[in-house]
Amino acid sequence: MKRVFLSIVLAGAVSSAFAQKSEVTAAKNDWGLFQLTSSSASTPLAKKLEALAKGLAHTDKAIADEKSKVMPEAWSYRALFASSAAILDSTSTANADANLKIAQDAVVEAKKLDTKGSEKDNINLAETNISNAVRNGGVIAYNKKDYKTAYAKFVAATVINPNDTAMYLNAGIAARLNEDYPNMISQFKKVISLNSPQSKDLYSEIISTTLAKQKDTTAALAVIKEASAKFPENTDWIKTETQIYIDRGDAAKSEQMLVALATKEPNNPNYQVLLGNIYFSQALKLQADRNKIDPKKVKEFNEVTGKMNALLDKSLPFYKKALEVDAKNQGALETLKTIYAFRNDTKNYEDIKKRLDALPKQ
Repeated sequence: MKRVFLSIVLAGAVSSAFAQKSEVTAAKNDWGLFQLTSSSASTPLAKKLEALAKGLAHTDKAIADEKSKVMPEAWSYRALFASSAAILDSTSTANADANLKIAQDAVVEAKKLDTKGSEKDNINLAETNISNAVRNGGVIAYNKKDYKTAYAKFVAATVINPNDTAMYLNAGIAARLNEDYPNMISQFKKVISLNSPQSKDLYSEIISTTLAKQKDTTAALAVIKEASAKFPENTDWIKTETQIYIDRGDAAKSEQMLVALATKEPNNPNYQVLLGNIYFSQALKLQADRNKIDPKKVKEFNEVTGKMNALLDKSLPFYKKALEVDAKNQGALETLKTIYAFRNDTKNYEDIKKRLDALPKQ
């Protein structure tokens, strides 16, 4: 009886092992069939997902068995089915995320078991699917205006591919739309660190956001310093920097900085315009204060007007100097036109207006 019993056990063991290996074979067959019939664009999504679920079910059984769970192909095909489902399933974020997790875990196991490299191509394809699924998930969430989820997905994509500038940029945009400005700035800085051609524009947005949304002039000045070192030709940032000092009540610091730049580059008209702007912007601020004065308070009104004119007098030589260097400098011409209009200086106003009108239309 012992011998009969033993042979029955052995037969059963062989049958079980064969059965589980056949699950791997069935998974392979289903994958081949999916590629031939269900990967077409004309195949309904439900049918595609059904085919993938059927193949994945075969791998469920294969990895549940002690013998077949050590077969690398059990895991590589599992990764293929799950990662494909994660990409395709646009109807359920929960299902897509669940399949994504299955695929990621399967890739880890497949790599661990595939010591001979026989499943390398399948593993690589599954990894590509996983990366695309994460990116797609971000786009789907973004289109649904779920910017918090979109941000998380795009960041996850950068973990998979740390050099993917598009995903860092997408993450920053999603964070901005979610009014998550610290993370927006962090992601944009990563794009800049990868030498993106959009770096100059991103610096400008970081500076603008730091000032307008975070009200942090100290941080903004640090970014301006960094940005100007990389793009020294950008005078907009210098203008912003000087305005920060003016707003802080430190016009002297602003002037000192610009004088040094103008001395270094005497033929750069932009520095002359910016020097003029130091005083012109202060005059505009006084004008706003003057507009609040009761018209009956003539003496007070005239005192403010006098201060305005004194500041405008200081600004005029710089704008004129800019035009000596560049007779068509639009910034200098526009500001002089405003000053002469304020002073009712018709002769100079008409002269400047004529020069402005002669400029090429943009």
